[in-house]
Amino acid sequence: MAPVVTSVSPAQGAPAGGTNVTITGSGFTGATMVRFGPNGTPFVIVSDTQITAKTPAGTGTVQVTVTAPTGTSTQNVFFTYTPAPVLITLTPTSGPTAGGNVVTINGTNLSGASSVKFGGSSGVVISNTASQVMVIAPAGVGTVNVTVTTAGGTSNALAYTYVAVPVPVISSLSPVSGPTAGGNVVTVNGANLSGATSVKFGGASGVIVTNTASQVTVIAPAGVGTVNVTVTTAGGTSNGLAYTYVAVPVPVISSLSPASGPTAGGNVVTINGTGLSGASSVLFGGSPATILTNTATQITVSAPAGAGSVNVTVTTAGGTSNALAYTYVAAPVPVISSLSPTSGPTAGGNVVTMNGTNLSGASSVKFGSNAATILTNTAGQITVIAPAGPPSSVNVTVTTAGGTSNPLPYFYLSAPTLSDLSPHLGPATGGNTVTVFGTNLTLTNAVNFGGNPATAITVVSDNQLTVTAPAGTGTVVVTVTTPGGTSTAATGNPYYTYLGAPVLTSLIPSHGADLGGDAIVLGGSNLTYTDAVSFGGVPASFSAISDAQVVATSPGGAPGTVNVVAHTPAGNSNALPYVYDPS
Repeated sequence: MAPVVTSVSPAQGAPAGGTNVTITGSGFTGATMVRFGPNGTPFVIVSDTQITAKTPAGTGTVQVTVTAPTGTSTQNVFFTYTPAPVLITLTPTSGPTAGGNVVTINGTNLSGASSVKFGGSSGVVISNTASQVMVIAPAGVGTVNVTVTTAGGTSNALAYTYVAVPVPVISSLSPVSGPTAGGNVVTVNGANLSGATSVKFGGASGVIVTNTASQVTVIAPAGVGTVNVTVTTAGGTSNGLAYTYVAVPVPVISSLSPASGPTAGGNVVTINGTGLSGASSVLFGGSPATILTNTATQITVSAPAGAGSVNVTVTTAGGTSNALAYTYVAAPVPVISSLSPTSGPTAGGNVVTMNGTNLSGASSVKFGSNAATILTNTAGQITVIAPAGPPSSVNVTVTTAGGTSNPLPYFYLSAPTLSDLSPHLGPATGGNTVTVFGTNLTLTNAVNFGGNPATAITVVSDNQLTVTAPAGTGTVVVTVTTPGGTSTAATGNPYYTYLGAPVLTSLIPSHGADLGGDAIVLGGSNLTYTDAVSFGGVPASFSAISDAQVVATSPGGAPGTVNVVAHTPAGNSNALPYVYDPS
């Protein structure tokens, strides 16, 4: 049996050859030739299932075959000669001796880069395509050659220069002082600040927020007294500038607005005073409020739940303020008097307006057990987006700090569906009566033919209604809209086609025997849907051949001239004269 080649590893190498490969398979004992395409190469038989070889020079993708006394392998096992990588540009062409910067290498044949060398040191490959390699430069000194190695070999070299990073210099701080608790943002201006590794306030490190070559913003750590601020980069540590920690004044509160609110909390209270910056907590008695905004002279909070009269205090890094009284009052139970609309689609999404009293501060509006999205809220009115719900009647309720309101019914309605129309054809001028068949049609408030509204809507039953078709053109989808939504064309046959009025331009022949029986070709336009042809009011048998031609069989008639008329769902055509010849 001829040798069998199952794989070659690696499966690619340089066009110049010389790649050490291992060929695996079977039947290799006594092998006499190993070829890469047409080119043979020296090889070593390791075992009956393995051969090692060094690739000859070549190009493209070639089949690897082994020849033995039993024959030559035929399996489709290939080796690809990969062109050597070529470097065109480096960006940037220089960087700090500490390395760590990203260098972009552009060129050709760069796919599958196995290493990028800066002199004798390897960079870290970040991304790699056929035309570009992005790499983190290693540390180094002087000018070195950058090369890229792939399966195709090692590229040409481009020069990269390591430069010493300048020592950072700081020129100003803003602000130059802050609270002993820290936490404030300090802007450090200067030069050579890129890549800052630390900003020290005395011996304590700040948290770096932003960093450019000329500016660092940092969150100051806690401290006392006056300390030196310094910036450290790969270039060293900067000069120091003085920063002073100052004691924060005890906060003082002068007023609350309002000074009372519902026992359920949740209302916004404005606290005015001095020394209020950096408030860490606002307590209503023993309960913390949620801080919304905070300046040196004003704090707004969302009041917690509570009862009776409690003391409000503010705590900052300077301590805890004086107390002001806040009174919890029972809120009245909400009452809803009407809904508009009182029904809607099962998908929800429609806006419902609730009128009533004591509706301020509504925390939820429920449709059955489902919460609606509150849009607007006053003491006398709430507007919401209705949630989805199954076809049914549900109770709508409003909940405020005063409790839950009385319920009012709201009806979820299934969307209407259309199954058929009668007729499906009509004149472009409209005005004809169309019967619409479907389901859930009882509350129909609009019927549209394409984008045009029908008139004279008459609901016959939940499954049928009649309308007067509007004017239109082409084939359109008829839709029905109810409070439950608008029908779609997913099921049934809700399509309606507008027809131009039929026009006759010729009769061939235009006369015939009074006994009838002659084939008469009616020429014209809009004749496809012809449903009647008459000769002087007498119906004739006919066949519509095309939109421009109908063939009719003349009925018998008295000698003389009669009018020939064609009829379609769009109406009667003009009349053309036909002459009955006496027999």
